[in-house]
Amino acid sequence: MGSGRAGFVPTHWSVVLAAKDKNSPQSQEALETLCRTYWYPLYVFARRQGHQPPDAQDLTQEFFVRLLQKDYLDAVERERGRFRTFLIMAFKRFLANEWDRNRAQKRGGGQTPMPLDPELAENRYQAEASIEMAADSAFDRHWAVTLLDQALARVRDEYERQGKRAEFEILRRFLTVGKDPMTYGTAAIQLGLSEAAVKMAVHRLRRRYRAMFREAIAQTVAAPADVEEEMRHLLHVLSH
Repeated sequence: MGSGRAGFVPTHWSVVLAAKDKNSPQSQEALETLCRTYWYPLYVFARRQGHQPPDAQDLTQEFFVRLLQKDYLDAVERERGRFRTFLIMAFKRFLANEWDRNRAQKRGGGQTPMPLDPELAENRYQAEASIEMAADSAFDRHWAVTLLDQALARVRDEYERQGKRAEFEILRRFLTVGKDPMTYGTAAIQLGLSEAAVKMAVHRLRRRYRAMFREAIAQTVAAPADVEEEMRHLLHVLSH
């Protein structure tokens, strides 16, 4: 995707538009890309709506399978705005109008199942199930976490390409505040650097992480002008 320094990065709308072309050999791959990236926030939404784990899994998987079959994407244009908003509104319509739970039908409508991991999903969900949160808020929160995960993975890849994976694994502990936080002194000993050098390395890592998060957000909106507003919204969601 690039670093974003040369201009506005390609967006996920290109994936959506590719998925709309049913004659394209890339259509199924594009749909699976959407599924792998965004199925968990939708799973959380379904669970917060009161659906039990097996039903939430079926609903999420069926939604992605039928995304093409029912022409959900035909009216979509990238100028319509945030991909986050499009996806949750489409899922809500699906839950309200398209799912007949009384049908005895093979999961995925007889199509190849999407690559979901229901056990992992439910374990993640139960870890925070006690937190009072509306379904829409839970969706937005996990959407933001998904983009943070993408940003972190891209930064990790950069460090790996530079042969600095071990350094990354130490410095990444400064990105979050835990019960047992890493100290600059400890990191300096482990890395064989001065504390001043570690502080500078952490500063660079945080700056790059934020840039990658911003770029991940940019891929989900229709115009560069929308990035900052979306970033403020997601950071607000993460802080509550």
